[in-house]
Amino acid sequence: MSASRPSSGQAADGGGLLPSTREENPGSRDAHAIERPPITLEGSVERVTYANEEAAWSVVRVVIPGRKEPITAVGNLLGVQPGEFLRLAGQWVHDRKYGEQFRVISFSTVKPATLVGIEKYLGSGLVKGVGPAMARRLVEHFGLETLDIIDSKPERLAEVKGFGEKRRKLLRETWAEQRDIRQVMVFLQSHEVPASFAVKVYKQYGARAIDVVRDNPYRLAIDVYGIGFLTADRIARSLGVPSDSPKRAEAGVLHVLREFSEDGHLYAPRDKLIARTVELLEVLPPLVETAITRLDAAEYITVEGASALAHPRPEDACEAVYLKALHVSEIGVANLLKALCAWPARPLEVDVERAITWAEGHQGLSLAPEQKEAVRQSVVSKVLVITGGPGTGKTTLVNVILSILEKKGHRILLSAPTGRAAKRLGETTGREAETIHRLLEYNPRTHSFQRDRNNPLRADVLVLDEVSMVDTVLMLNVLKALPPHCQLLLVGDVDQLPSVGPGSVLQDIITSGHVPVVRLKHIFRQARSSLIITNAHRINQGELPQVPPADALADFYFIEKEKPESILAALKTLVKERIPRRFGLHPVDEVQVLVPMNRGLIGTASLNAALQEHLNPSGEEFTRGNRTFRAGDKVMQVRNNYELGVFNGDIGRVEAIDREEQELVVRYEGRHVAYSWADLDELVLAYATSVHKSQGSEYPCVVLPLHTQHFTLLQRNLLYTGVTRGRKLVVLVGSRKALEIAVRNGDTQKRFTRLASRLRD
Repeated sequence: MSASRPSSGQAADGGGLLPSTREENPGSRDAHAIERPPITLEGSVERVTYANEEAAWSVVRVVIPGRKEPITAVGNLLGVQPGEFLRLAGQWVHDRKYGEQFRVISFSTVKPATLVGIEKYLGSGLVKGVGPAMARRLVEHFGLETLDIIDSKPERLAEVKGFGEKRRKLLRETWAEQRDIRQVMVFLQSHEVPASFAVKVYKQYGARAIDVVRDNPYRLAIDVYGIGFLTADRIARSLGVPSDSPKRAEAGVLHVLREFSEDGHLYAPRDKLIARTVELLEVLPPLVETAITRLDAAEYITVEGASALAHPRPEDACEAVYLKALHVSEIGVANLLKALCAWPARPLEVDVERAITWAEGHQGLSLAPEQKEAVRQSVVSKVLVITGGPGTGKTTLVNVILSILEKKGHRILLSAPTGRAAKRLGETTGREAETIHRLLEYNPRTHSFQRDRNNPLRADVLVLDEVSMVDTVLMLNVLKALPPHCQLLLVGDVDQLPSVGPGSVLQDIITSGHVPVVRLKHIFRQARSSLIITNAHRINQGELPQVPPADALADFYFIEKEKPESILAALKTLVKERIPRRFGLHPVDEVQVLVPMNRGLIGTASLNAALQEHLNPSGEEFTRGNRTFRAGDKVMQVRNNYELGVFNGDIGRVEAIDREEQELVVRYEGRHVAYSWADLDELVLAYATSVHKSQGSEYPCVVLPLHTQHFTLLQRNLLYTGVTRGRKLVVLVGSRKALEIAVRNGDTQKRFTRLASRLRD
């Protein structure tokens, strides 16, 4: 159980100090202290005060035998956990701000040598299946031999009450696994990779982990969530892979293409791809050109010229480079959508005008002319798009269409991309609605949908809501599951932000002109009384929102603050005190802070840390890397995890932290999901989240900070999307200049897609 790990105080060649670029980290850099012979200390980790994986810097409190108070150790101690016993090598230094600290050069984990130490070690959560109570029983029975018994005579564990065969087997397996993980951790740490990744690497490759990484370290960037290209490249370079290696060039091209896709693009123009890869790798263009050719031949990517399109738009007049899966998805969406439009719908004998009159009387409403036209289109169109902003009657229109089609015996299915959107769709239509993944019956074991061409949905009509959120890959799977006769009703607000995933499906379908589109513009009288709706439309038209007097009771406010520090202080007061007191809304469950970007004092990272301390300052907690979670915290899932059944953007509350089972349990709308320690990098605090992540969701209250430090993301569609997430109350906090920039900036970034051109062909 001993593993030696170098700290960041060592350079790649084994000596020397880090460059002065690390000066932003806590603690002063006393080079003379490191030049003296190192001192060795041993003790147990009491808590991790601070951890920054990017900077490879930690602040840890360590209990040292013989000292009354825990010491503060600083350096690269990433991956250590409370309860772990360490042997530290370093020097004492005095920091002018933080006082006496032990600067760590290197460290290793060791077996504790005292009864108290062994009990703390086993009960810390490092060993799955053993909590504090069971650790006490083991130590009381075996004394100082406890760890040796577990290591070499695990059958003797049966002597302890509560250690049945199931628990003994679990302990044997996890103890052996810990040994293997330690070996992987030592290997990765020798190449300056945070120890917290060791478990994920081991889970991915098992006993082959070190051999796989040595053979091709770039696989880490593809196979292991959380390890990016730069980390994989650092490992490769330390393993001796030359900078002009063809393998490195190919990995760089794939990495840049994935960056394009993460920005929402389906392809990268070849010249832009080459330029960005050359800049990343610091190599000559011919090496990148060769890598593109090799990857295309190996079918990892697809290179497509403008001549592949019969009617290319001007922006498509370039050589496009796709990741293979995205090229297949885009072509698939175009072909299946065209085939669906060409196939005749199930016959529907109906007098449309009489049906409209019947629906109006049945539901007690009067349809606007544009809504009536949409009903007429829905009867004759295989695919119909209904788009419009808040208050324009999309839900009313969908209900009328559904009532008419149901009256004629059509089988109807309703779906939306997220759980929250599906729940809202079901509530507003009075019918059952499911997420797309549940509708298509995703199988986490096979990583595929059960509903496809060979097993289509049983439906005559599919209503798909919040289509602006649907990316190209997901739309392909929807279309593959539709029977040829099925009608498709696409509902969404095209003026909102496009999907987080690659593509702009709704925008491209509308732009193509291939399917009929009904754009609802009329704001109904009852909706005009809401400043949220009125101002959303004003923002969308490039006009500043109307702001009521501060003492008026309204659903929309703008609180002017100039400095980021003032905005942060106002946010904290609003969320915890003013909004709950005046509007009776719960500060965690019903108030959501939405932010344009992640960095900066009023970015999501900083705001979450501040709001966590403000709203949930105490309680049981667990630190993983640079993240600390507490029972009661509001958290968000940041990637699709089909095995757990949670998806990117899902918000829940931390229900419990189980150190014995090494799990953190999160409650998502009544359903409990258990995360292993290794999967916690899929969770982030969600007191504040990005506007992009909020798509498809509505919150009773939205608080949106705006400042010019968000300049690059101050865009009209982002502000419009954020405002339309609020159901009862929207509060903007920030500078008037930032608000004006966002409202006037209608030039949103166009995504590189060819779907519109393919639909025209």
